[in-house]
Amino acid sequence: MRKLLSLTLLALAGSTAFAGGYRVSIQGQKQLAMGHTGVAVVNSAEVAFFNPAGMAYLDNKFNVSVGGNALFAETKFQNSQYNWTASTSNLGTPFSVYATYRITDWLTAGLAVYTPYGSSVEWDQNWEGAHLVNNIDLQAIFVQPTISVRMGEHFSIGGGPIYATGSVMFNRNLATPGNLSENADVTLDGKGITAWGYNVGMMFNPTEKVRLGLNYRSEIIMEARDGDATFGELPVLLENDPRFAPTTFNADLPLPAEVTAGLSVQVSEKLLLAFDYNYALWDVYEALTVEFASGTTSVNPRNYQNASTYRLGAQYTATEKFTFRAGWYFDESPVQDGYFAPETPRNDSMGFTGGLTYQVNKKLGIDFSFLYLHFDEVENSYDFYQENGNFLPFGGTYKSSVFSPGIGITYGF
Repeated sequence: MRKLLSLTLLALAGSTAFAGGYRVSIQGQKQLAMGHTGVAVVNSAEVAFFNPAGMAYLDNKFNVSVGGNALFAETKFQNSQYNWTASTSNLGTPFSVYATYRITDWLTAGLAVYTPYGSSVEWDQNWEGAHLVNNIDLQAIFVQPTISVRMGEHFSIGGGPIYATGSVMFNRNLATPGNLSENADVTLDGKGITAWGYNVGMMFNPTEKVRLGLNYRSEIIMEARDGDATFGELPVLLENDPRFAPTTFNADLPLPAEVTAGLSVQVSEKLLLAFDYNYALWDVYEALTVEFASGTTSVNPRNYQNASTYRLGAQYTATEKFTFRAGWYFDESPVQDGYFAPETPRNDSMGFTGGLTYQVNKKLGIDFSFLYLHFDEVENSYDFYQENGNFLPFGGTYKSSVFSPGIGITYGF
C-alpha cells in the first residue's frame, strides 16, 4: 500500500513540473509572440519576469502589462499491440500581471504575478493506463517583487524573491485491469502548497543597438504538507480494509533552477531581432522522497536529465499604430527512455509564435499573441510501476500538440 501511494506521489511531482503534461512558457503577450525571448529585450513591463535588470531601461516612469491566454492541449495515445487507444483534450487559462515604477533615475521597482503551472490532464476514467493516472488538476500562482539598479548608461542588475502558492488534485486507479481492485481509485488532494525562490539578472548594453542579458531563476521546492489521500470505488471485500483508510502525506516537489542568456540587436529603426538560450537543471529529479503519516518514507527514482531551449524572435514596427512579432523555439525534453508516463507525455517540441500590438494612443496598447507547440510523435514507456512485486511497463505511441491564443494590454506614462 505504501508503495502504491509513493508511486502516486511520483506522478504528482511530474504534473507539478510540467503543468499537466506540458511545459508551456506563457509569461507575456509581447515576448510570447517573439518566441518567448526576452532576457535582452526591453519593450514593456514584461521584462520584470524575463530579466528584472531591464526594468531600469524602460522609457516610461510607470508601466503595466496585463494578459491572459486560452491553452488548448491535446494528447493521443495508441498501443497497436493490444489495440489500445485513448486521448485527452484539456483547457488551461494562464495569466500574467506586471507593473514597474521608476523611483529615481537609478532605481526601479516592479511586481510580477503569473501562473507558470496551471493546467490539467484528464484521461477517460478506467482507461488502460488508469493505474498510472486518470486526471490531474493543478493551480499555481507565483508572486515576484523585484528591484532594478542602473549602474551607469550601459549596465544594470536586478532581482528579488519569488513566492509560489497553489494546490493540486491527482487521481489514479489502484491496480491494473484483471485485479480485484482494478476500478478502485485513490485521490490525492494537496492544498496550501507554498515555496520560496529568487530571481536575479543583469543587462549590458555595449552599444545603442545591442543588448546582452543574463537571468537566473533558483530551484523552487513546492512543499506539500498534510495532503489528503482518499479511496473510492472499493470492492466490498476491501471497504473495511485498514490499508485503504484515509491518510495524509508530505512531499517536497522540486522545480528546477534555470539560467537564460541572450542578446537583442536593433537591426534598423523598425526591426529588432532576439535570441535566448535557456538551460534547465532538471537533474534535481533524481528521486522523489515521500513521507506518510505512519512514519514510512519512500524514495522513488525519476532520473530526469538537464535540458536546453533555443529561442528566436523578431519585432517589426510597421507604423506608429502597428507592431508585428514572430518567433520560434526548440525545447528539449528532460524525460529519459523508460520514464515516459501518461501524466507527463512530453517529448522534444517546437514552438511557432506570432502576434501584434495595436497602439491605441501614446499610453495604451493592445497586444495579441498565439503559440502552436508541436511535439514529436514518440513511442516510449514507463517501466517503474510495480504490482505484487513485479514491474509492469506501460507504453505506446504518444502524439501531442498545444495551441494558445492570447490577448493583453500595455499601459505607461
